[in-house]
Amino acid sequence: MPPTRHSLFRYPCKFLGCMKVCRKPGGLTQHQSHCKFNPKNIHRCTPLPEHPLHDIPGFQVDGGLALDPKALPLNPDHNDQPECLSTWTRHGDSGTPCDEDGYDLPEGAPPPPPPPHSVNIEMPASPFRSAEEFELADLIFNKIHMSATEINSLMDIWTRLNEQDGAVENGASSDAPFSSTNDLYDTIDSITLGDIPWQAFTMQHTGETIDQNSPSWMTHTYEVWFCDPLSVMESQIGNPDLAREMDFAPKQVKGKDEQQQYCNFMSGNWAWDQADIIAGNPETHGSMFAPIILGSDKTTVSVATGQNEYYPLYASLGNVQNHVRRAHRNAVTVVGFLAIPKTDKQYEKSAAFRKFRRQLFHASLAYILQSLKPWMTKPKVTHCGNGYFYHVIYGIGPYIADYPEQCLLACIVSGWCVRCTAFFNDLDNQEEASLHSYEHTKALYDAVGGNHRALWDGYGIIADIVPFTSNFLQADIHELIVPDLLHQIIKGTFKDHLVNWVIKYINISHEKKEADRIIGEIDHRIAVVPLFPGLCHFPKGRGFKQWTGDDSKALMKVFLPTITGLVPDKMVRALAAFLEICYLQFGAPNGLCSSITESKHIKAVKEPWRCSNRYNALGQMLLTNERLDKLNAFRIDLQSRNLLPGFISDPVVPASVGNDDLDIWADEGIHSDSDTLDGLSDFVGIPHLRENIHRFLYDQLNPGADVMGMEVNLNTCPIVNPLLTVNVFHYAISLFHAPSDLSGIGGMHREIIHATPTWWNGEAHHDCIFVANNTDNDGFRGLNAAQVHLFFSFTYNNILYPCAFVHWFETYGDNPCRNTGLWMVEPHFDALQRRLTSVIHVDTILRSAHLIPVFGRRFIPSHLKFSNSLHAFALYYINKYADHHSHEVAF
Repeated sequence: MPPTRHSLFRYPCKFLGCMKVCRKPGGLTQHQSHCKFNPKNIHRCTPLPEHPLHDIPGFQVDGGLALDPKALPLNPDHNDQPECLSTWTRHGDSGTPCDEDGYDLPEGAPPPPPPPHSVNIEMPASPFRSAEEFELADLIFNKIHMSATEINSLMDIWTRLNEQDGAVENGASSDAPFSSTNDLYDTIDSITLGDIPWQAFTMQHTGETIDQNSPSWMTHTYEVWFCDPLSVMESQIGNPDLAREMDFAPKQVKGKDEQQQYCNFMSGNWAWDQADIIAGNPETHGSMFAPIILGSDKTTVSVATGQNEYYPLYASLGNVQNHVRRAHRNAVTVVGFLAIPKTDKQYEKSAAFRKFRRQLFHASLAYILQSLKPWMTKPKVTHCGNGYFYHVIYGIGPYIADYPEQCLLACIVSGWCVRCTAFFNDLDNQEEASLHSYEHTKALYDAVGGNHRALWDGYGIIADIVPFTSNFLQADIHELIVPDLLHQIIKGTFKDHLVNWVIKYINISHEKKEADRIIGEIDHRIAVVPLFPGLCHFPKGRGFKQWTGDDSKALMKVFLPTITGLVPDKMVRALAAFLEICYLQFGAPNGLCSSITESKHIKAVKEPWRCSNRYNALGQMLLTNERLDKLNAFRIDLQSRNLLPGFISDPVVPASVGNDDLDIWADEGIHSDSDTLDGLSDFVGIPHLRENIHRFLYDQLNPGADVMGMEVNLNTCPIVNPLLTVNVFHYAISLFHAPSDLSGIGGMHREIIHATPTWWNGEAHHDCIFVANNTDNDGFRGLNAAQVHLFFSFTYNNILYPCAFVHWFETYGDNPCRNTGLWMVEPHFDALQRRLTSVIHVDTILRSAHLIPVFGRRFIPSHLKFSNSLHAFALYYINKYADHHSHEVAF
């Protein structure tokens, strides 16, 4: 790394073995508190020995097929967060900007001027004649997926329409934007941005003597396609669309009580520890750590054709924030298609074939990722999307995989834990178990004298396979495997075990007719659960055949209250304990889950397959993916040059600010037939609306009064004109910080709170809300629950008041339910047994609340629907499992 121009290193670390030298005393203090050589910090990271790919026994690798796809028919940091959170981002020793020659820039220096852009003055959108022509190509190829025949027909119709409209007479061309399908494809292919060609290598078995009687898998040549992962990562790092949602250095986010919160991958301890290692080496000090998140998963595109399985490998830059990775914004890229070896039925379970499959998998990954290896120890000056250059050090990061694939990756026998040595039939025994590691496996290997059978039977270790991570520095596959929330927790533990456990208990404990009746009651209860923003509704309960991950997650959030009263309390408490653990742990994997790779299958595998002619489809799928990458890269380029709308913009600033954790404002809605106060009161059926507004104004004008407006004499309240103009809104938008959820920029989550007289041409839809009550109390003790019946605004004394008319609930009991762990509320009535209502300012609304009836032991009427369930029961649960933010505020 070139020397730093503006300062000298002067303050060495005092701990033995540490070579770190800091520029300032303050930096030295911070470093020593986290130094891996500090005796207080138990941190050991031993470089793993390398195993050259070509030394793996039984393999012959041919890497000479770097094909041009045309030769084959292929184809600075965003800090929006509430004041209750504090973020400490590493500076100086990690992610230091530099110029293109590698010299560090002074702190606060602007980015260097961008390189000159070669632009055709007459055709700035070249190779397209205009930005509109590009949008048409993107619409046809990327969004609609038109077939070749349909594109030709469209262009032919376009040309004939121009001729009929007299385009030729007016001096314009009558031609369509593209003369044919081939013209469209050739134009897309001529885009140079995002052009990362696909390459191929072949592998085949070379171990045992092969003759005419050998199984077919021994003689077959396996072809693996990939695109250079280094180029892919540089493309993601340099993407200006991702720059504002990318962490260029590890960070620590802490809440009110200095408790660490994990809101993005780079806020985790692993990224921080890796940065410690990089910063401790003078050759890499100040470099940006770029972890590569990998994921692979077989997928089936069709069950009706012969070749229906593909094995894509995905890669994502760990610096990109989680919500971007889940939002399909080019932060997850398919970088390879692995081979799937097949053999005759008689050889499928043979030890030799299974060993070959494992070796093929690991050798393929090692070969594909080899272009990253030199830059894991030597910084590479890379241009980033924020305009700066950085010294980048790459590293193998977490690997997203389901359990069978985890066993394959970790070389662990199926049924055993991939992260620790707990015995397969005693996984809870923590006293005798220890974490798997390369060193531990080697020690066991030496202890048993290299006996593979002893390692298999006694420790669940497959000793004759070398994991691909052994080829890379600071990479231990056991440490990098990500828990699979989708398959192991949501689908596995919840759907396949707990739900089935409940159903089996009911079937065993009751006669068939009664058991069916109880199960039908559970389904009916699930169907009448009130709506909640972002939560799936089950109109027929849980009785459907094809379950998706989203279905399982949604059912998980409402299942607990629906079984209460129908099964023993101990079963209810067991399910509540499971849900509590899930919500406490869901932030730990930093948003990495196999649902990311499964959702990417659609865009990278299934849609390209459908666009192919199904014959030797892989080559066509690769070409489709390449064209999609070019279109996406070209769109970002046009947006950056203001030739297309939609480039990176600042987050929307709301009209009013509620508190540190929420912005909520009324959006434009539909007005009632009458804009006057009395006319509105009659129209919406709220006879006491004017009285409630009087009392609301008393509270607004007397914020320090000892008595609330709801309790004072009405004559003491401000008077408003019955002809007062009122604007009515059918929804409001809530914006709040929710780092654990599917959030937007800076961890901000946006939801819509409805108060509409008709929902999808049906009945009314009035959401419930949390209202701030006493900020000195934690959790739900500091909140109230209410149901919104109207959003409206009016002006009084030249001040605009955005308001909500609500029906109140009051808390039932002093503590949550001992079985479910959920708070309970009941409709609040006044002394005359009228439903307690009031007008509140929208700034007092925290966010949506999800109420689920306390069904009890009785069966509910068959005519009851979700649209009226909030009026039909005497008691309701506050569902803190509706989403992560509800769990954070309703405890």
